Amino acid sequence: MSFKKKLSGLKQAFGGDTLNTALYLARLTKSQSITTSYVTALGYDSFSEQMLAAWQTEGIDTSLVLQLAHKNPGLYYIETDDTGERSFHYWRNDSAAKYMFDQPESEHLAEQLLTYDYLLITGITLAILTETGRAKLFSVLKAFKERGGKVIFDNNYRPRLWLNKAQTMTEYQKALALTDIALLTFDDEMQLYEDTDVQQCITRTQALGVKELIIKRGAEDCIVIENNQTNYVAATPVSNIIDTTAAGDSFNAGFLAKRLCHGSATQAASAGHMMASTVIQYPGAIIPVVAMPEIQL
Repeated sequence: MSFKKKLSGLKQAFGGDTLNTALYLARLTKSQSITTSYVTALGYDSFSEQMLAAWQTEGIDTSLVLQLAHKNPGLYYIETDDTGERSFHYWRNDSAAKYMFDQPESEHLAEQLLTYDYLLITGITLAILTETGRAKLFSVLKAFKERGGKVIFDNNYRPRLWLNKAQTMTEYQKALALTDIALLTFDDEMQLYEDTDVQQCITRTQALGVKELIIKRGAEDCIVIENNQTNYVAATPVSNIIDTTAAGDSFNAGFLAKRLCHGSATQAASAGHMMASTVIQYPGAIIPVVAMPEIQL
């Protein structure tokens, strides 16, 4: 759950990196034979109930959302400057989602995850889990790949959620070693690894076995590496940037919508740019349904 600064007050909204992607993906593929499920843990409080109702209204399958007694959703506050750039403040150290793989019901959840075709996780997914929960997730991902499933990973690095860079690098390497499609933000790679050139990111990621790599670079061309071919896909120009919240998440949704409908990675990147360029022209992570771009799938 998030609160955004709006003039002299606050605006409540429900969002988060994986949720934003799931919501936009569900909107984009509502006419396709694609089911978008969201996996997390909530409480039984009114905010949790409102979240579930909102997600279901968007066409998101919530059957794998656990509800835990005595736990509540995480809370964060986002401020934006005059250029639309964000700063975050978190209150989520004891959120329900942290314990989603530490419950008796987690075994059933793990079994259900193995039935999917694709699983998307992010750096924030890894960061918020307990050590036991993170180990369980990696175990699930290994079994998932053995069954032919495809893992998608977005680095989404938030330093405040980790003990230190060394811990982050270790866990990211574990994730990338299981990843089929990596959606990396180069600014995050530079912050974590102190890269000075994008080739450092490419070499490091490919060395871990990632075959399909997309490097997001904001308003610059994104880099797409697919089947050992490298292409540069131009971003959609935007002159009226209001809020960059969910830019990367919405790119992911546009990319995956096109990719899951049999588009190439390059075509999918163009769809990702179109989605992101629309979202950043509105305040908040979630734009109105009527503002959604028409992306040909």
